[in-house]
Amino acid sequence: MSRLGKWMSPRELRNLGIVGINRRNADYVLMHNPRALYPRVDDKVQTKNICRECNIPVPGTYAIIERFGDIKRFPEQVGDAKDFVIKPASGSGGRGIVVIVDHDGKNFTGPGGKIIPLADLQYHLSTVLSGLFSLGGQPDCAIIEQRIIRHPDLDKIAVGGTPDIRIILFRGVPVMAMMRLPTSGSGGRANLHQGAIAAAIDLVTGRTSGGVSKNRVITVHPDTGHSIEGFEIPDWNSVLNGAMRLGDGIGMGYLGVDFAIDATQGPLVLEANARPGLTIQVANRTGLLRRLQFVETLSKEDLKPERRLELIPRISSIY
Repeated sequence: MSRLGKWMSPRELRNLGIVGINRRNADYVLMHNPRALYPRVDDKVQTKNICRECNIPVPGTYAIIERFGDIKRFPEQVGDAKDFVIKPASGSGGRGIVVIVDHDGKNFTGPGGKIIPLADLQYHLSTVLSGLFSLGGQPDCAIIEQRIIRHPDLDKIAVGGTPDIRIILFRGVPVMAMMRLPTSGSGGRANLHQGAIAAAIDLVTGRTSGGVSKNRVITVHPDTGHSIEGFEIPDWNSVLNGAMRLGDGIGMGYLGVDFAIDATQGPLVLEANARPGLTIQVANRTGLLRRLQFVETLSKEDLKPERRLELIPRISSIY
């Protein structure tokens, strides 16, 4: 659907089944995501706890810093871990995340070799607790967790960081997926607003196709020159099953689940999102609407966990 690469009128977009923000919010987020369940996805600590209850792998947690008085004990809390990630528990869009690849207890090294003094890192932790990166600016806590080591199969299509995979679920069924690939332009982050690549993933095979970056259709990684089409996601079935189990554990009807593929542990859940973005439609060159409408017609019997995988070939064929 190359027409998605140029300007189109609202009517043309509707005819293609493109879901806009207003329709997503009114027909799917508000209708299928009870407000009382939002803390399960807005707080990464709660999400990780649900993952553990559902036996879904997540990055290991080294410490959770909840009080300003605990910040001075940060080096002790990190312990023997030489590399780790600091995440705001209620952050979004990658804001406030700091990756450390090595340290000596006084100076900490980021992925690009930048040295961060302990005092600067402690100041950053204080801004996290103050709510600078949280949804609504509410007081937050900081999660110190395992740094994911990129799966070697991904080296040719990612630069400077770890790609992530997003699956959108509706009524517990995967309806669309994409991989976000970091570039030098995105600073090694899998953040589409900063210049990362979005590549579609076929739900049946787990293979990538197409790609888009900065609103331009692309087929090769701009830094490596390697094709981003036809790449097979390692352990794809585990990704699908993990997403569906987490959807059931959280209890929301419309949900995005993000994974990373670790070199030794395989697929790990990064977070869940009750309001997943819509760029996934551009990456897939098709709209979500017809797939969502198909799932709306399914009975509770059709949606039983043991039958959902059987639906994926049908959903994947809907354009």
